[in-house]
Amino acid sequence: MAELTMIEAINEAMRQEMERDPRIIVLGEDVGENGGVFRATDGLLAQFGEGRVFDTPLAESGIIGTSIGLAINGMRPIAEIQFLGFVYQAMDQLAAQAARIRFRSAGRFSCPIVVRSPYGGGVRTPELHSDALEALFTHSPGLKVVMPSNPYDAKGLLISAIRDEDPVLFLEPMKLYRAFRMEVPEEPYTIPLGQARVVKEGDDVTIIAWGATVPLAAKVAAEMQAKGVNAEVIDLRCLQPLDIDTIITSVEKTGRVMIVHEAVKTGGFGAEVAALISERALFSLSAPIVRIAGYDTPYPVPSVEDDWLPNAERIAEGIETLLRY
Repeated sequence: MAELTMIEAINEAMRQEMERDPRIIVLGEDVGENGGVFRATDGLLAQFGEGRVFDTPLAESGIIGTSIGLAINGMRPIAEIQFLGFVYQAMDQLAAQAARIRFRSAGRFSCPIVVRSPYGGGVRTPELHSDALEALFTHSPGLKVVMPSNPYDAKGLLISAIRDEDPVLFLEPMKLYRAFRMEVPEEPYTIPLGQARVVKEGDDVTIIAWGATVPLAAKVAAEMQAKGVNAEVIDLRCLQPLDIDTIITSVEKTGRVMIVHEAVKTGGFGAEVAALISERALFSLSAPIVRIAGYDTPYPVPSVEDDWLPNAERIAEGIETLLRY
């Protein structure tokens, strides 16, 4: 096995899948000669040529619209939206077209596209670069939403997304792109979409997280362990489809739940998780569900970013609140 960063694992997944399937193409802003703003597509143009890796105009609606047309005609595009905050320009193409093609055609057509996009805070980006907008897309039936938290998962989940027959939004936490390395198999492998991962087992509190908040939650859980608090940490990995069974099994064991995500709190996907827990495991709860999330404001300027994002102090305080109830 090689030790890879997340960005290297993503690059390797695309390269290996392009070698396997000549129908796969990569398109987006600066994905060719520059290899992407974070170098996720570095080297793909040199290996596969301009027919399969090409730059597009600065038009997100055009990138996704073109990908949809290619997909329903037999190709398998991997489209990059340079930063997730730019995706508003392509909402019609994603929610009203890509997500509905299978339904609208009564199953005659599918739309096997992967839309990759970096998101999230911690790297001091300008406005519209860090927004976590995953909840918008879980509200669009027909779209799958995947959010890895480590290099191993990033490669396996991306390969599964590329091979899927439906449109998949693959959201990559830019803070974790080069944050750490881990062992990743050199050969291609898949991780099923819709299968959560128990990062740490415990029986006092369940912490549910995804993307960049997973390593943070795991770090706080390890620190709380030294204080005698045994927290279970669940990495959802996929928001749509959602592994509700793993969540409910944990809740029934611990009776206390915290949900951690970067997106603003109101209408965030954490609210959906909390509602599902209330519907299916209400009488297992020993305390109200706690949500630690971004505040209900536009994403802040870099100087106050650390205070706006979920942090270790807020998570630890939330755990203590749950245990005191």
